Amino acid sequence: MEKRFVFFLFLPLYFISIISLFSQVKKSSKDLDATYRKWLEEEVVYIITPKEKEVFLKLETDRERNIFIDAFWKQRDPTPNTPKHEFKEEHYSRIKYVNNWFGKDSPGPGWRSDMGRIYITLGPPKSVDKHENLSQVFPLIIWFYEGMQEYGLPNAFNVVFFKKHGMGEYELYSPVKYGPQSLLIHYMGDATSHLNAYNKLFGIDPTIAAISLTLIPGESSASVTPSLASEILISQRIPSAPHEKVKDTYAEKLLLYKDIVEVYYTANYIENDSMVKVIQDRSGIFFVHYLVEPKKLSFERYQDKFHSNLEINGIISDQQGNTIYQFERTIPIEFNEEQITNIKNKLFSFQDMFPLVGGYYKFNLLLKNSVSKEFTSVESDITIPETSSLRMSSLILANKLDKKSKYKGGNKPFLIGDIQLVPSPRNDFASLETLYLYFQIQGLTEELKENGFLEYSILKENEKIHSLVKSIKDYPDQKNFFEEFSLSNLPAAYYIMKVSLFNKNREEVLFEKSQFYVSFMPNLPRPWLLSLPLPSSGSPALTNTLGNQFLNKKDIQMAKSLLEEAYYKDPNSQNFALDLSRVLFMTKEYQRVKQIALPFLKDQRKYAFFQILGRSCQALGEFNEAISYYKNHLSYFGTNIIILNSIGECYYQLDNTEEALIAWEKSLEIDPNQDKVKALVKSIKEKK
Repeated sequence: MEKRFVFFLFLPLYFISIISLFSQVKKSSKDLDATYRKWLEEEVVYIITPKEKEVFLKLETDRERNIFIDAFWKQRDPTPNTPKHEFKEEHYSRIKYVNNWFGKDSPGPGWRSDMGRIYITLGPPKSVDKHENLSQVFPLIIWFYEGMQEYGLPNAFNVVFFKKHGMGEYELYSPVKYGPQSLLIHYMGDATSHLNAYNKLFGIDPTIAAISLTLIPGESSASVTPSLASEILISQRIPSAPHEKVKDTYAEKLLLYKDIVEVYYTANYIENDSMVKVIQDRSGIFFVHYLVEPKKLSFERYQDKFHSNLEINGIISDQQGNTIYQFERTIPIEFNEEQITNIKNKLFSFQDMFPLVGGYYKFNLLLKNSVSKEFTSVESDITIPETSSLRMSSLILANKLDKKSKYKGGNKPFLIGDIQLVPSPRNDFASLETLYLYFQIQGLTEELKENGFLEYSILKENEKIHSLVKSIKDYPDQKNFFEEFSLSNLPAAYYIMKVSLFNKNREEVLFEKSQFYVSFMPNLPRPWLLSLPLPSSGSPALTNTLGNQFLNKKDIQMAKSLLEEAYYKDPNSQNFALDLSRVLFMTKEYQRVKQIALPFLKDQRKYAFFQILGRSCQALGEFNEAISYYKNHLSYFGTNIIILNSIGECYYQLDNTEEALIAWEKSLEIDPNQDKVKALVKSIKEKK
């Protein structure tokens, strides 16, 4: 048997109606079953992020909660390719330790104590300094930590616990909240004077005096006052330390797609970077160009080949939640040893595009890897102009530009005419790269074409550091605008590219902005691309797609026009014929439906047309012919309540109540909750 394993490609530095995150009802932890309440309120209470907790409380079933818990731990697994989960084991080991050793002087378990909370959050200290037998100072314990900068903490710091008034459980000491006075047993001085208390502590033990004011070694202060940085450390930075390296976006995605993505995917969300842009082509059709770069792409090795399999699902819905367009792609990927070696240290960028009619939409994309059962997603708002009014598109910043693409004239993601753009979703540029800028302006008036001008500004912290002004008439194509900018003189930093359109009176008419980043590195790692070309804009396939989008928008006339155009370009296409037949049925052109559908009954593609032919014949009063088509539909596709009821109606119109009764009773066997059908059956039987 061939050995199979999963090869992970780690990348350096993302239909059913979608349920909104905000529509979920947040529950109280008191509503949870005891097992899940214990997990939330005891086991992970110090390490769960606020977003994760919010999502967990919105889950509705135990199945969903179990999936979430699995995903929760997977996000924290330092070695996901091994069966051992070091983080989880260490976490529960800490809980066991604190329950055994802390909380002895309080009614609650050790995990509830201040010492237990800090130990679970930060782990064991590097050193422990106990001061429990000093005659003038309350019992005091100092925990010292260092080397935890990756968690957003100082390089070195102390955490101090003391027995307030010398009794009970050790409490977390705050220099701001308590001050050095609270550490002294017989302090009789001014309760508001930190200096007097500090001096007395210094005479007893300089180390205790130092930590009474600051928990951060080496912190300088101009006066003897408690450290505000120490207060921030214990009240904010330590509690948030477990969240520092957790990407909790997965929690929102799990909630958003829990009813769509298969169970074995839901715990395996992969972060991504993405870009979604709208570009109008020369024919006037608007296309949505998008790219998604997952944080990792997994491959499975079989013999000498490496395999991955991408499943792409996209859905575009309007503001009312109605689906306007949806698409699916399945993309198998196979590499040999040499190819996988060449790309294993590179980013992966999936790029695609689709046409879309005018309107305001929500775009949801799922990208699944069926090999590793991982998924990522993109959500974006999309606006497609419905009028020819003056507007400027969003800016596209590219790090590479091919002026003579071999795909010129076709439809390919981020291809404009002959020019292929290569953008990055992060808008990151190496110091030696050129920034290529592209945008469109629609609806330019003759006045603006003749006298308007564009100003290109590079801003840093709202200060203009570079500017270029060009007249509109200097551009041969006054719709598609390209410019390029050398970055060699820009130091590493974040910048803003601003493009402004001015009229002849120097009034700003339009503007667009986009942030970009210049790295100190001379070169940046760039991805290998998987890009899907589409048919040309004049192809019947794209015309048919646009026609169906108008149909879903309830614009019947535009839908009919485009679906007819697609059909007459390719009358042998079953899909085009079916789509046109459906819209013709809606416009009650039943004879035309028959003219289009009947030729397809001569070959193996006939089955898809039986229902539409049956409905059209029934509408024309050709009941016997309709019954024949309906029965052929049932013989191929199986039992269907709607078809059975239609057969009953046709027989009823032919006064064949016996056959009508047979059809309707069969329908009621499948679904007895049909009041109208019940009434008809009852009426027939009573007449007998």
